[in-house]
Amino acid sequence: MAERERAGEPAAGQAGGVGQQALDEVVRFTSELIRIDTSNAGDGACRERPAAEYVAERLAGAGLTPALLERSTGRTNVVARIEGTDPGADALLVHGHLDVVPAEPTDWSVHPFSGEVRDGVVWGRGAIDMKNMDAMVLAVVREWARSGVRPRRDIVLAFTADEEASAEDGSGFLADRHAGLFEGCTEGISESGAFTFHADRGMRLYPVAAGERGTAWLKLTALGRAGHGSKVNRDNAVSRLAAAVARIGAHEWPVRLTPTVRAALGRLAELYAVEVDTDAPDFDVDALLGRLGTAARLVEPTVRNSANPTMLAAGYKVNVIPGSAVAYVDGRVLPGGEAEFRAALDELTGPGVSWDYHHREVALQAPVDSPAYAAMRAAIERFDPDGHVVPYCMSGGTDAKQFSRLGITGYGFSPLKLPEGFDYQALFHGVDERVPVEGLHFGVRVLDHLLRTV
Repeated sequence: MAERERAGEPAAGQAGGVGQQALDEVVRFTSELIRIDTSNAGDGACRERPAAEYVAERLAGAGLTPALLERSTGRTNVVARIEGTDPGADALLVHGHLDVVPAEPTDWSVHPFSGEVRDGVVWGRGAIDMKNMDAMVLAVVREWARSGVRPRRDIVLAFTADEEASAEDGSGFLADRHAGLFEGCTEGISESGAFTFHADRGMRLYPVAAGERGTAWLKLTALGRAGHGSKVNRDNAVSRLAAAVARIGAHEWPVRLTPTVRAALGRLAELYAVEVDTDAPDFDVDALLGRLGTAARLVEPTVRNSANPTMLAAGYKVNVIPGSAVAYVDGRVLPGGEAEFRAALDELTGPGVSWDYHHREVALQAPVDSPAYAAMRAAIERFDPDGHVVPYCMSGGTDAKQFSRLGITGYGFSPLKLPEGFDYQALFHGVDERVPVEGLHFGVRVLDHLLRTV
């Protein structure tokens, strides 16, 4: 029996185990959700409704009463509540988004919306981000309905639209207009955590997200004097904007260590047997990162604020100097780093270039000494006893930002056990996105156990 548990397969009759039907369903649901093209280019043309109806039908089949909610036609969200056995307990939110980023079929080995299952792998856009997690939730809920399981806490399920853009039609709309559906929810789990990260020395790490950097997408505008391209023009908007963009791109942001990042560094240092005091006045985070091998990738993006220029727009003809030029910058801000970020942008843009927020969302932190985090760690280690759970801060953001408006503390926990050489993070928004079948099976087992015990 011990060998089966170590492999992630509970012994027959063991409490908390899932049956073969749930394991089959999670693969089928992932594949079928991928086949529903919910590409979100951020232009408002995405229609999540077919995927939402697919989800709602399977929730209804599990005895739930899902609500389909829209702010804009076709931008559909699904919310359902599972009643727990303890009416006095806080509720838990489990959420996943239904939209995906676009994919160019000619770049892929298989069609990105085929949902093909080949050689033990499910292929397609959303296999990692995040129709896999949506499918896991559906498989667990249906397994509970078949076996008569009820969790102790109420569990609110939310399948959202528009996460890959502004979330205005998704979690933002739900938090602002349907807060009552989330009554009692104190914590939530969603994407980008509890996946296998293969580090040096054969270590399997499972980073659980306990924080997110804030979103600060910026629009820069430079004004100048329009004129003929052959004339001297020292009031050139393009030159002015280009200089500002170059300064922003080259800027060295100072170190800012949040409690979550300090906890991550401390845990990784322990695993790598590195003596370190992250609170010491002379602590050198870059020196420590240099000693953490491949695991440094989990922390390096989140020890500082960042600002990366991404888009430029100016002019309409090569021999015409335009009177204005525009750039966009993807800024990310750590908790407590807002004032520093704004001051830096004011200085870096310089005279003649203004900036404003194109899209802005809060930074998040979640405690790593909480019962919820302990339960997540225990669930992973139950099914991979040789794995090491570590906290980390996401460099980007999720729907947890919008749900935080309701006082819900968010964690990134969408469990997957992945083979060595399978680069989970590179497949986010990448070509040939895919997920191993065995990874999905592991995820269903872990998620089932967590939701029973958290």
